[in-house]
Amino acid sequence: MASPVNDTSTGGGKLYGVGLGPGDPNLMTLRAVQAIDEADVIAYHSARHGRSIARSIAAAHLRPDHVEEALVYPVTTETTDHPGGYRGALEEFYEKAAARLAAHLDAGRTVAVLAEGDPMFYGSYMHMHKRLADRYTTEVIPGVTSVSAAAARLGTPLVEGEEILTILPGTLPEEELTARLAATDTAVVMKLGRTFPAVRGAFEASGRLAEARYVERATMAGERTGELAEIDPESVPYFSVAVLPSRIDAPRPSGSSDATGEVVVVGTGPAGPLWLTPETRGALAAADDLVGYTTYLDRVPVRPGQARHGSDNKVESERAEFALDLARRGRRVAVVSGGDPGVFAMATAVLEAAAQEEYADLPVRVLPGVTAANAAAARAGAPLGHDYATISLSDRLKPWEVIAERLRAAASADLVLALYNPGSKSRTWQVGKARDLLLEHRSPDTPVVLARDVGGPTESVRTVRLADVDPAEVDMRTLLIVGSSQTRWVRRGETGRSIVWTPRRYPEA
Repeated sequence: MASPVNDTSTGGGKLYGVGLGPGDPNLMTLRAVQAIDEADVIAYHSARHGRSIARSIAAAHLRPDHVEEALVYPVTTETTDHPGGYRGALEEFYEKAAARLAAHLDAGRTVAVLAEGDPMFYGSYMHMHKRLADRYTTEVIPGVTSVSAAAARLGTPLVEGEEILTILPGTLPEEELTARLAATDTAVVMKLGRTFPAVRGAFEASGRLAEARYVERATMAGERTGELAEIDPESVPYFSVAVLPSRIDAPRPSGSSDATGEVVVVGTGPAGPLWLTPETRGALAAADDLVGYTTYLDRVPVRPGQARHGSDNKVESERAEFALDLARRGRRVAVVSGGDPGVFAMATAVLEAAAQEEYADLPVRVLPGVTAANAAAARAGAPLGHDYATISLSDRLKPWEVIAERLRAAASADLVLALYNPGSKSRTWQVGKARDLLLEHRSPDTPVVLARDVGGPTESVRTVRLADVDPAEVDMRTLLIVGSSQTRWVRRGETGRSIVWTPRRYPEA
């Protein structure tokens, strides 16, 4: 069956975008061969040297009576004196090339634009498509991409089950590549050549270099495959890709830095996947074992071959030692925490346990996450825009007298307060005590943000007066932000939504 035809023509000939596959002419589809046979005009792109890979793939199917249109790029990687710069030179070229093809189409000729790989996948054809498809009957014929060809030539699964495949251009900045490689399960990086040193650097910085494979000219003459880390940068052509294959059932790379086991403490943010950092995503994907409070583990997708060890919320020390013992046996362990692991969370428990002599040589890392105070503040506006203090109201690990003393000190210093762990089923009086204590230092009209389940399905963010804070409306999933004397509170728009902010400038004494 032919691919769908875009028939928006006002007359004239037909335009084909013909995908030729990755290089081996035997991988052209039957429909691609048919389209070339039906065409009057064969167009193909090339650099100024005039050699076209697309034409070479289809050469056996070209006839002497075909009219050939070589669309020669004015620039590729070199500089240009075009007044519009590199982008301007290319835009002018695309317009002129489209006009050349339009002249044939207006004369009633069928035009086939050849494209290596797939016409709509990082291909030159799409620039003709965008300029011509709304005027002429158009059919795009898909082709086997270099991504599929590279996976096939490596002979290893590219992506499996619920894994995520990310396809990246090597022309991205190295830091952006690093972040995306750290966050994904599997990846293919295109457009190497001169970008290879930065691409290799991104693989190394993301901790994925040992997994990465290299494929050059897949299915073509001169094909080469190997370990990315062993490739000479000077030998890398444009038509090559870097591949991170599937992690499922893959052996741990030899010589990788995590082969002896480690513990990584990660924060999942206040709620679901939208709050994860790329670095945290990568650490969760790479782990052999996940250890954590069951509520937080449930936020992490299940992955084949990955063990999950859930426990109650009140066994932090036992959980930390369990994770360290797993790592001592060579396992890569991610200890999963809510919010930021270093803010009233699991990082301290793990580091305390790791300070014991038996764990002295075990690698332990802490990755930052979005903490509840930042998430709540963003929802409310910018109440943390000036100096603020963060205090936990839980008296499970410290006496209430210490909490009260710190509240008085912060309140008398006119700091905004972010109050964590304000209440639970077993702690019902702390919020009321804290409110009354703060009223000794703050106006009853001081704005207080009550942020519950930020980012979750039952999210609620309200602003009330300090005097009106009701302990019955506060539970363990709520965070309170108490304004300073300078914090502002207004209602905006037709909905009357409350916006809270604390000015950056503090008045002179």
